[in-house]
Amino acid sequence: MASALSSLRYGDSLSVVAISGATAVLCEAISWLLIYRTTTYNSLRATIERHSRKLDAMKSGSSSGAAGASGSSQPAASSSSRAKKMDRVETSLKDAARELSLAKLKSGAVVAAVLFVVFGLLNSLFEGRTVAKLPFAPVPLVQRMSHRGIPGNDPTDCSMVFLYFLCSISIRTNLQKLLGFAPPRAATAAGGGLFPMPDPKVN
Repeated sequence: MASALSSLRYGDSLSVVAISGATAVLCEAISWLLIYRTTTYNSLRATIERHSRKLDAMKSGSSSGAAGASGSSQPAASSSSRAKKMDRVETSLKDAARELSLAKLKSGAVVAAVLFVVFGLLNSLFEGRTVAKLPFAPVPLVQRMSHRGIPGNDPTDCSMVFLYFLCSISIRTNLQKLLGFAPPRAATAAGGGLFPMPDPKVN
């Protein structure tokens, strides 16, 4: 496929984009086989969404209750009990988000291996070649990547590494959203990754 596209006017660019797209589809297929279709993943995802809705409802109820009690003395015990319930739900949400991240490790390792192999293939095919022209001269920090391995001093020359990096991010992210495989927003907001930030409420 790459050799056929290379004969076109923008053959190198189309080859990198096409291979990036095919790789994104392959990676999502692997993720579906190993993770997305499993009962554990779907259960954790449902738990995260349920806790997120519950937490939002508790926060909205707390704010409306505080506004309604501005002119009266509400018992401190009720407010403390509500805060403890919110903390428990938030902790459960973070734990579920962390378990979801751990569940995706297996597919993440396989996907990383696939990306490594594809990158090595592309690097052997397009090493030292300009695959695209940028419409502007990038800042020096970006230029280190966009002009990597390309002879000459034209800052608008684009290397395979830079184009493949942009395609990998944009294509796979949008493909996940299209297929409904994007991680729940609540999981990202909860910060329940493998190395979560410490809770400031805990001394």
